[in-house]
Order: sequence, then C-alpha cells, then structure tokens
Amino acid sequence: MISKDLLEILCCPETKADLVLDGDTLVSTDKETRRRYKIEDDIPIMLIEESEQLSIEEWKKIMQKHNKPVD
Repeated sequence: MISKDLLEILCCPETKADLVLDGDTLVSTDKETRRRYKIEDDIPIMLIEESEQLSIEEWKKIMQKHNKPVD
C-alpha cells in the first residue's frame, strides 16, 4: 500500500499532474493524457512507456469517484 505521504509527492512524469490512487494503480488527473500507472509489490511503475492511456469515459469515472474535477 502506498502511503499518503508518498502519494502527495508523486506526480505524473509526463505532465507533473497530481495522481489519485485507484485500486492497485495511480491515475493522472491530467485530462489530456489520462495516464494510468501500475503498482507492483507496493512500488509504483512511473515509466511513461509502461503506462496506459485511459479512454475519456473511464478517466472521468475514476476522477468522479475520487471527487476530482473532470472539466
């Protein structure tokens, strides 16, 4: 499990946007890139080339679930 302290200092390596913890992934709050990063063995894999780009619909659902703006 990623601590709140670590989550507060981590950011998207591509856009420097904040991240939200969603299950075993970290999701960028940046609407343009919508990156999702895996967490393996409690270690976030913050490599852009290993991230996944979410559809706008899936990204919006995750942001709404975490009370983040979607516009």
